[in-house]
Amino acid sequence: MKVPLRCLYDGCGSVHFDLMTALEDIAHTIELAITPVFLLVAIGSLLNVVTQRLGRVVDRARELEVFLANGVTEPQRGRYVEELEVLGRRMMYAQRSISLWTLAALLVCILVGAVFFADSIGVNAAPFVAGMFIVAMGVLIGGLGFFLAETTIATHILRVRAELLIKDE
Repeated sequence: MKVPLRCLYDGCGSVHFDLMTALEDIAHTIELAITPVFLLVAIGSLLNVVTQRLGRVVDRARELEVFLANGVTEPQRGRYVEELEVLGRRMMYAQRSISLWTLAALLVCILVGAVFFADSIGVNAAPFVAGMFIVAMGVLIGGLGFFLAETTIATHILRVRAELLIKDE
């Protein structure tokens, strides 16, 4: 990787490199590139949460499929089929949030690479970096929207049947 060094010219045409300025340039580039890495950590945490939720949904769906395959009463069958349909919607929303958050992480990685690359060749990449950051934030927000939909469905389906609430006296 080509490191941009500030050159000082003397009257004879000799070139002298200002090492301190070069180190300051490198340090500044690292600062610019490290900041988005914190965003990557946050995205990773979100991915961890939603994959855990997705795993639980898949486990519950498999459990219900076993119950249905082994034969159940008609009222149970209706509840299990209804729950499977809801679990299917939850899986869809969770998968969409995973896809969007993974795309956001990819865009942030490209952004970090672009900062280093542009600095190494001495190009002003500010418009590209700003645009990429805006797109990454839009994708991240889209993933949050799908995650909100999944959690909303999860809390709406949670209900306790009335016969379970009747207390014996």
